[in-house]
Amino acid sequence: MTVELVRGQNHPLSRSRLEIRISAGTPVVAAAALGDGNGRIHGAEWVAHPGAPTRPGLEVSRQAAADHRLAVDLDAMTDAVHRVSVLLALPAPGGGPGPVRFGAVAAPFVAVTGPDGEEIASYTITGLEAESAVVALELYRRQDAWKVRAVGQGYAGGLADLLTDQGLPEAVRLAGAVHEAVARGLARSVQAPPSRPADGDRSRRPAAPAPDQGATAPQGVPGPVPPSYGGQPAGGPGPGGPQPSYGGTGAADPVAAGGPIDYSHPRRQTSAPPPPPAAPPARPGQPAQPVAGDATGWSMEERLYNQVWGMFEDLARTAAAYRSAVDFAESRMDKEMEQALSDPRSRIGGQGDAAREAARARCAHLVDQAREVLDRDLAQLVAETDVVEPALPCAFARWDNPVWHAYRVPMEIPMALRLGDLRLPEADRIRIPMLLRLPLERGLWIDGGRADPVDGTFTDSHDMRHLALETAVSHAARLLAVHPAGEFTVHVIDPAGAGARALAPLTRTGVLAAPPAQGAAGVAEVLGRLTQRVDLVQMALRGGAPDALPPGFDTSQQLLIVNDFPHGFDDRAVNQLRYLADEGPSVGVHLMMVADREESAGYGPLLDPLWRSLLRLTPVPDDHLADPWVGHAWTYEPPAVPTGSQVLHQVLTRVAQARRAWGG
Repeated sequence: MTVELVRGQNHPLSRSRLEIRISAGTPVVAAAALGDGNGRIHGAEWVAHPGAPTRPGLEVSRQAAADHRLAVDLDAMTDAVHRVSVLLALPAPGGGPGPVRFGAVAAPFVAVTGPDGEEIASYTITGLEAESAVVALELYRRQDAWKVRAVGQGYAGGLADLLTDQGLPEAVRLAGAVHEAVARGLARSVQAPPSRPADGDRSRRPAAPAPDQGATAPQGVPGPVPPSYGGQPAGGPGPGGPQPSYGGTGAADPVAAGGPIDYSHPRRQTSAPPPPPAAPPARPGQPAQPVAGDATGWSMEERLYNQVWGMFEDLARTAAAYRSAVDFAESRMDKEMEQALSDPRSRIGGQGDAAREAARARCAHLVDQAREVLDRDLAQLVAETDVVEPALPCAFARWDNPVWHAYRVPMEIPMALRLGDLRLPEADRIRIPMLLRLPLERGLWIDGGRADPVDGTFTDSHDMRHLALETAVSHAARLLAVHPAGEFTVHVIDPAGAGARALAPLTRTGVLAAPPAQGAAGVAEVLGRLTQRVDLVQMALRGGAPDALPPGFDTSQQLLIVNDFPHGFDDRAVNQLRYLADEGPSVGVHLMMVADREESAGYGPLLDPLWRSLLRLTPVPDDHLADPWVGHAWTYEPPAVPTGSQVLHQVLTRVAQARRAWGG
């Protein structure tokens, strides 16, 4: 039976292995501090946080997230530990946009559960206002028994004040280290999809007319729609996520004012999307057979998107449960062996050997049980992958998917784009599509530097740079392919012309806005033009007149591919790049850097914000990305065009033909 705690209330704990589940509605930092009998923290090594997520009997998340699961093993605590405090803090303001006080967000909810998810006690932290850090609850030992107490003590001074109040001498330094680790974690994390809004908040924008259609507004739309420059419409994301940015120059009354267009059926009685398709009945004693689109959504595309993200989360949590079970088994074995060795009578002779062998056998039994559960869950995920992968649309599909053979330039922007695959070592057969929402909320960095590929292959620096640019071309081709004609424009900066061979698919098919810019003059011209574009759109939006842009202004999304950075870039060009990375995505200007960070080390910390603002991808498999739930290190595999395949050339040729028809 679950106990709902109020502030100051305690409740006994009958289990030693626990999970602390946190739901905050906004990304928060979760940490845990170990305290002595007086509640004091003796040093930084007594705090588990994203920069040091594991301590004896304790594991916390490696990054900020809206939901957390903290693993606690009370039996593994040392005798000096009498208290485990669960700490929550908002990320530092410098880490990106977000609330700076708990009073501006929903009340955090914390639950103590068993490993099986059975809830023991819960606590909703209410009454917070200016506080940016809080001690949510504490597990404490009293007469060899553990209890949980709801605390809810907030600190307006943030994590540093909280740790200082807990008696930690180096509180300020540790708080800085925690926020630095969080910033690094956010830079490498795959961003989780936003929650789907209610039906009343759904708004859509009409698709741009096809080249052979007139510009007449669709029925029910009072005139042309002014352009949108990235981000969300005022009414929130539509059923397919962030809505596309469609052209148009007129100013219709409700639409020009930023009001959403309501496409909901006037007699619809429910705000929930239609249910997913029913799975075929399962055979007796067998699990249900998976079907493609087995998730909620207003369209097949949205159902598949939600299903893929559900598979992603299922695999992350399944692997976390297995790893936690193995850690528990090994920790228990170590403790049992330590107890056996602590008795001098059992150190020598058959009794000690028998005790150690029994501990190993119990450990192996627990691991086998955990592996059995893991294998069962993985088999279900493999079966689901086998039916979902062939059903994916072009934007979600691999280059070897037959769907590309029937490719046609779309009339609408999809809700997401596939940038590669993700996998875990426990499930090498399963590849999770890495889907990112459109429009992109941050730029991309294709790392052409030295790497230690997980497959053990060696690639020299020259080949790595070439592979990195080929990967960038593959991403750019997919972005062009999934946008309607005229809705996406690609620019390239290649100062020394070193990337001509890798850029050939873009240059030969004619999909670029202009030939790749070369030399210092070319770099300055392209960066100056895109910087001016960002300034113009920002001024128009801030002035409330998005339709007042110059005549003939290109309202399409813009992508700038920068190769061979920092060669050919002066200080002014570097500052312009930083500006585009920070301000560009919100107005439809996106950056794709193909660079080796070590080659730009001469700029020192000046470029650290640039690298941190971009999502790092690699041209070879590399385990540098993290999921937003548990923080596992996932192996990222870049999208690969099958050897000898002409699919990239064929797709880009059709894109170029559609662009020419659209431009008249």
